[in-house]
Amino acid sequence: MREYDVIVVGAGGAGLRAAIAAQENGADVAMVTKLHPVRSHTGAAEGGINAALREGDDWRDHAYDTMKGSDYLGDAPAVEALTRESPKETIQLENWGMAFSRDEDGQVSQRPFGGLSFPRTTYAGAETGHHMLHTMYEQVVKRGIEVYDEWYVTRLAVTDEDEPEERDCHGVVAYDIKRGEIEGFRARDGVILATGGLGQVYDHTTNAIANTGDGVAMAYRAGVPIEDMEMIQFHPTTLPSTGVLISEGVRGEGGILYNSEGERFMFEGGYANNDGELASRDVVSRAELNEVNNGRGIEDEYVHLDMRHLGEDRILDRLENILHLAEDFEGVDGLEEPMPVKPGQHYAMGGIETDEWGSTCVNGLYAVGECACASVHGANRLGGNALPELAVFGARAGRH
Repeated sequence: MREYDVIVVGAGGAGLRAAIAAQENGADVAMVTKLHPVRSHTGAAEGGINAALREGDDWRDHAYDTMKGSDYLGDAPAVEALTRESPKETIQLENWGMAFSRDEDGQVSQRPFGGLSFPRTTYAGAETGHHMLHTMYEQVVKRGIEVYDEWYVTRLAVTDEDEPEERDCHGVVAYDIKRGEIEGFRARDGVILATGGLGQVYDHTTNAIANTGDGVAMAYRAGVPIEDMEMIQFHPTTLPSTGVLISEGVRGEGGILYNSEGERFMFEGGYANNDGELASRDVVSRAELNEVNNGRGIEDEYVHLDMRHLGEDRILDRLENILHLAEDFEGVDGLEEPMPVKPGQHYAMGGIETDEWGSTCVNGLYAVGECACASVHGANRLGGNALPELAVFGARAGRH
């Protein structure tokens, strides 16, 4: 039996931030993760971090955009926590050394994203999640936090009272993949689930092979309600052959969607006369599918995303890895031709029911990140709101 104050299950962005916050508040912390931390799916997040950092912007405007994008189904305390605390967490990442993209005057760059009323998406090229993951893992190593990587947590150690609200979580049971042995981990103060998404239940998904919904399943078996499971987000720009994500940053920089007839259908089809390609993800995904279903798709499967008009210098500066993805997986040179894209399962707004501090109804059990549902996203998450969710709610749960 291994014993700590706090056990964090999973070591992506939410888990790393939770571990750092708990350790800063005096806890003896261990992370138990089926992948090495820098292999976590946070590293695949390309777009950016929404934060009201600049003059003319305000966290209240970010909150309004988030609530509107959620179809007004987000929980107000969670939305306020996300938007009020995102600037502080973003600055903290920068202070830890995260290599944000910068304007010529040295300011951290921000760009437009779908559903935002202000260009508040802070980014690091098109590899924001990768940089965020490595930045936080450096802090975990610096602090000497114990990491058990390639340990697969199979169940929570929860008492068996009849009512879930009367139960206590005392730790986890984990399987050491390398040794083939099972061990217990006792948590004196709490267990934080940060196990990520569940996209592998879908045939076409942007999620990694490891995203199998382990945390949600474990919490459900322990009696914790799961919330909003019908709220699944489809990202409008994924590569048809693999589901690999093409960042919303392409459209944020001015990328254009065309159907097989060469029409810029977001405008010409009347799907989003004001926002066009920068409408929220659900609107753009439905528009693409409608075009394909009505015979205006290319090869009856996808549409084209064109960024050639942005120019080589701008593409190489801000979207270089998109060129590599299109070339590697579709054999397309994004500087010379448009990229094929179609909607793919991307994000689960629902998950383990928590409050805005990550607490579940089981005493001592917390959940943060995509496996959790504080209902900050309601029925639809805005692009650029997932990474600040990891940082804000990870920090909150770790402190709590």
